[in-house]
Amino acid sequence: MTMIKDSVHDYIELGPTAEALLDTAAMQRLRSIRQLSTVQLVYPSANHTRFEHSLGVYHLASRAVDRLELEADLAERLRAAALVHDVGHGPFGHQTEAAIERHLGRHHDEIEWFLTDSDLGDALEEQGLDPEAVAATVDGRGPFGELVSGPLDVDRLDYLVRDAHHTGVPYGTIDHARLLYSLQTVDGTLALEADDVATAESALIARTLMNATVYRHHVSRIAGAMLDRASERLLADGAIDAERFARLTDAELLATLEDHAPTAEFSTRLRERRLYKRAVWTRRDDVPDRFAGLEYERTRDLEREIADVAGVDPAAVIVDSPSEPSSPESRARIVVDGELRRLEERSSLVAGLDACAAEIWRLGVYARPDDLEAVREAASSVLAVEADVVP
Repeated sequence: MTMIKDSVHDYIELGPTAEALLDTAAMQRLRSIRQLSTVQLVYPSANHTRFEHSLGVYHLASRAVDRLELEADLAERLRAAALVHDVGHGPFGHQTEAAIERHLGRHHDEIEWFLTDSDLGDALEEQGLDPEAVAATVDGRGPFGELVSGPLDVDRLDYLVRDAHHTGVPYGTIDHARLLYSLQTVDGTLALEADDVATAESALIARTLMNATVYRHHVSRIAGAMLDRASERLLADGAIDAERFARLTDAELLATLEDHAPTAEFSTRLRERRLYKRAVWTRRDDVPDRFAGLEYERTRDLEREIADVAGVDPAAVIVDSPSEPSSPESRARIVVDGELRRLEERSSLVAGLDACAAEIWRLGVYARPDDLEAVREAASSVLAVEADVVP
């Protein structure tokens, strides 16, 4: 049994299957993908990687399957799925996910294409595991797939405490040990004991606060939006094949952007933290419904329109209108008198947290510092919003 010292979970024990999977190039690549992507520009100590996060998710999955006393083959599949769940991520993780989906039509959780034709897939087969079944589990399908991808999955339990630890922000601290201890199965469905509603609520509170202070921090959002536009230009110009793009590391993507003249400025700005600034930063209640949660092409049309009105280069304007906030944790199931109920049916906190999530929603319009005033006035006119930047 191999032991790995972890900054969050102390010692993690690896079984033979985990050892074999970790030795593949696909898993080792995750050492070069930051877990929090551009959040590092806000919290300098947030340099942890998807490799160590994957180890943490594996550790929590191992504890969960031991607690549930699942049969050996299923338990091993769940452990393996937990370990490899992030191999489908592109460079900078979620920040390039949308560009990859536009060009390849797949989400990072859809990894069957990869597991069936890679050294990782070979390693799974050598350990007696079906790559297709493991891929389905990563996507939340199959027996107890929700343990890996569900309302209160082990992925979420690890990243909240790990991200809080590495940013130094205390809000992600949750009693993940208690949540694992309260897991049980009802007719093949994962659920929590009714006495642990408060523990489940803590996960909702943690994610809401982490969204406000870490995940949706405006600096990270601006850098992420810049990265998305640069990635799209790179792919649209054919400067790199989309499949190759999806397998780059963070450093390789910045180097590729630098080598392509139309995206070189973005690479320099990201490296030197010379980011675009907020021309508009507006609450949901002040944004017309037609400009909330915009589709990508509509977003790009508005960017060009604002740039035209402002008299600036279209590349100097970025519109960032996120989708409406949601709380997947509220769909977690609680066992009440032997029957399954959703957490939102048993918790009076859920409605309040949903309102809080809506409160932190912002429409952003970003521009180069020299173009800020012109873009602010143009965006105010085009989007029918107040020009002031609301904190």
